This record gives sequence, C-alpha cells and structure tokens, in this order.
Amino acid sequence: MQKLFIDFVPAGRVVLNREQSRHIAKSLRMKAGDMLTLTCGDGSDYGCIIDEICDGEVILSVCYKQANSSEPTIKAKLFQGVPKGDKMEDIIQKCTELGISEITPVLTHRSVSRPDKKAAAKKQVRYQKIALEAAQQSGRGVVPEICDMDTLSHALEQDDSDLKIIFYEGGGDALKGIINEDIKTVSIYIGPEGGFEKTEVELIKSKGGVAATLGKRILRTQTAPVAALTAIMLLTGNLE
Repeated sequence: MQKLFIDFVPAGRVVLNREQSRHIAKSLRMKAGDMLTLTCGDGSDYGCIIDEICDGEVILSVCYKQANSSEPTIKAKLFQGVPKGDKMEDIIQKCTELGISEITPVLTHRSVSRPDKKAAAKKQVRYQKIALEAAQQSGRGVVPEICDMDTLSHALEQDDSDLKIIFYEGGGDALKGIINEDIKTVSIYIGPEGGFEKTEVELIKSKGGVAATLGKRILRTQTAPVAALTAIMLLTGNLE
C-alpha cells in the first residue's frame, strides 16, 4: 500500500498538501475509494481511504490505526566520508531502505568534494528529500535524519552510540564477533574514495571505535556502507 509521511497525527478527515495531492492524483493516478497509509513517525501506521479529489486536494478518512512493524530493533547511524559527485545520494537512498536512522556527511583529510556552507545546505535539503522518498517507497515508519556536514573530530564528540565501528581497507575483526542482538545503537564510519588516513583511524579508535572487515575485497565508498548495514541488520535479526 502506498505510504506517505505527514507532520501531524492523522485523525478523522485529512487533507493532503498540494505536493502530496499532486503525487497521489497525477503521478500515481489514485482515485476515490483507493486506500493508502499515512504515518507521522509516532510508531503507528494509519490506514486511510480517499474520499474525494477536488480542486487539486486529496481528502482522506482515517479507517484504522496499527503499530508499524518495519523499523529495525537497532538504531544505526552512518558517518560517511564526503564522496565525489552524486554518490552520497545513492548511499542515502539505499541505506534508508535498509533501515538507517541517521546519516552525517563527514569531511576527512582525503575528501575531494568540499562544498562551502551554502552549497552544503542546498545539498542537505536535497538529501533529506531523497531520504523521505526512499522511506515512503520502502514502507519505513520514520524518515532518517540527514544531518549537516561535519568534521570527523566533531562528529565523534557528538556520537553517543553504544558501539562505533570503522570499516577501512586496513582490515579488522569479523563483524559476527562484534555485533550481537543485544546492541541497541551502532555507528558506522566509512571513508571517502581515498579511505581514512591512519591518524583518522587512530582518532576513531581513541574514541572507543573498533575496526571491522567486510571481507578481503576493497569496496567502493558507495558500496561499503550498504554492505556494512546489510550485515549488521542480518546479524541483529532484522532481515528475517
């Protein structure tokens, strides 16, 4: 069933905004009598029926409320070294589908792309929209937060996850020996195209980070977070 995120708890009759109404009526060609799901991130899904489409507005009635069952039991954050081009968009889309809770683009020594504050703010708006669309498509119960671009040192200071894992070409321990189903919060650190510098690896370790491997092959910066998150979700029982 089509899912839409709204910023209020739906009750009774609901009028979608212009953008959502246009998407429902024009792009999806839905009509009166069709069902869709609304969610506001409160842990519930609200099944709704389209009552009418009038003057560019879609009007719904809430039919039932049920607990959302699509969110993983573990909250995973991604600290991604800023990559070149549009790779970050792919990373956000795929990781949102897999269940990430938060993504922070991080500037590292080897980050080639270094947008100024204005360009970074513009990218952040687009990134959040990509996360919203991916969350709706995959049936998520919440939209991951795409944080402002940050430095590695400051990001580490703000990171309060139970477990911090760094993945880089220098190798590390097998994930199955690090991850278990009791862990509630985990942070994933991935470098840009050139990887992390040794000093950055040591900095992450000094803040409690542990090094893990994703196998003997060197993965691209846009592949590594997807592989890491998939493995973590599998090991915590969230891909069953």
